[in-house]
Amino acid sequence: MDMTKLTDFFMWCSIINGGLMIYWFLICMLAPDLIYKLQNRFFPMPREVFVPVLYGFLGLFKIFFLVFNLVPYLALLIIG
Repeated sequence: MDMTKLTDFFMWCSIINGGLMIYWFLICMLAPDLIYKLQNRFFPMPREVFVPVLYGFLGLFKIFFLVFNLVPYLALLIIG
């Protein structure tokens, strides 16, 4: 695989995962009650536990996005 294809791959991974992260963040900010009601059907837990779990997963997703998508893309741009 050449550098151009690898750079394009990481660019599209960053765009797609960044879009998912923004979408998830907006849904969490705009409709937290809806998310809680939907998830409470499958995983019953009090709201005091649900909110930190939800934002913990959002933070973990952000770290994985940075480490495995954005940093390799930026590194490929620098060395390209």
